[in-house]
Amino acid sequence: MKKYLIVGLGNIGDKYTNTRHNIGFKILDEVAEDHNVTFETEKLGDIAKFRFKGRTFVLLKPSTFMNLSGKAVKYWMQKEKIALENILVITDDINIDFGTIRVKTKGSAGGHNGLKDIQEKLGTNKYPRFRFGVGANYSKGRQVDYVLGEWNKDEISQLIERLPVATEIITSFGTAGLNNTMNTFNGK
Repeated sequence: MKKYLIVGLGNIGDKYTNTRHNIGFKILDEVAEDHNVTFETEKLGDIAKFRFKGRTFVLLKPSTFMNLSGKAVKYWMQKEKIALENILVITDDINIDFGTIRVKTKGSAGGHNGLKDIQEKLGTNKYPRFRFGVGANYSKGRQVDYVLGEWNKDEISQLIERLPVATEIITSFGTAGLNNTMNTFNGK
């Protein structure tokens, strides 16, 4: 039976719950709700598991804070015996228009500290990632304030429309494969 580790990047704590940087957590919450599973706090993160079409999906929300996500990813890959090509890391991206989705086989961290740490801990940048565009509606030098800022009303309504697509990507990744998922969802 194939297993997949789906990692949603974010920061723990109430003050980060509705921030752009926590899109990974928000998407995993939606996936868990769609599959009627709940997260349990375990070593280095909150974990939820479900089966879909003969595959097991392990959802991970690291409790290590964004910039130290690699430790949790590596631990759960090893614990669950999940191959590198069967992980999918979900993150925010300020270089992509709000709500636009990009699924990639590999890539640079693009200045994202969570991805930098994962790359460092895994020793490679060749792992699948799902970038959710949060846009770049900030003043020069204020990107940290922007990504750690809360969603505005317009973004929330658009986010509600985009979350079902985001959850489809997770199951497509596990059932249709990475290339088919990229062909189906990139840019949408």
